[in-house]
Amino acid sequence: MKHTTGFPIPILLWSSPFPRYGTQEFNKVHHFTMERSLGTFVGTNLSPIWERYLVQSEELHITLHRAETSNDCIQCQHTSSPLGNGALVETSDKKILVLQRSNKVGEFPGYFVFPGGHPEPQEVGIISHDGFKELNQCRPINSKVSQEMFDSIVREVVEEIGAPADSLSSPIFIGISRRVLNVRPTAFFFIKCNLQSDEIQQLYSSAEDGFESTQLYAVSMSDLENMASKMPGCHRGGFALYKLMEQDANNS
Repeated sequence: MKHTTGFPIPILLWSSPFPRYGTQEFNKVHHFTMERSLGTFVGTNLSPIWERYLVQSEELHITLHRAETSNDCIQCQHTSSPLGNGALVETSDKKILVLQRSNKVGEFPGYFVFPGGHPEPQEVGIISHDGFKELNQCRPINSKVSQEMFDSIVREVVEEIGAPADSLSSPIFIGISRRVLNVRPTAFFFIKCNLQSDEIQQLYSSAEDGFESTQLYAVSMSDLENMASKMPGCHRGGFALYKLMEQDANNS
């Protein structure tokens, strides 16, 4: 079986400019056409010449003039751009969990990140490129893809920090961030954990994917502000989305 890196980024159609916090589904998910293999990801987004795959400004202007479409979807149409995921996990003592990536990983070694990874196409029955046109037209598959976005982030948090699934709240989708470097998009979620930070530290020592990181931090908002400069761009964007969510909650 091929190694996959997640779904291609969806086009999300919302009734307002910003997603409504607390939604439990991706409204009208489109363009889930096929899985992205590790080879296509390495060959486009992770390539040293990744910028050559982007649609340049003049061509982009012409395309946008012909159809009303997202700039990102056109600019990045020749890259793999699999949709990753990440979670801002809040403990019962109001700390946010941050991992420091191992120096042995391929992307961003030593950087601070939120727990996450990517959804798995195989979980919804997409195991090859064959028949992807039919799948794209199938509403049940789109519904399963939407649910996999939420199921997968729970799996990633359990595997990376060691907290049991029943200690986690249902994920709240807060938005998508795309980093400038190699245009990789990531869907971010907010999850509450009913354990205290010291309890999670103990569980982290036996986390299934603990080898991907060297340290788990439970930090305050001010600490997170200081760590953000050593995060990949998409995770800095995830932090910005979290702050917007907090501001929205405080103003309501």
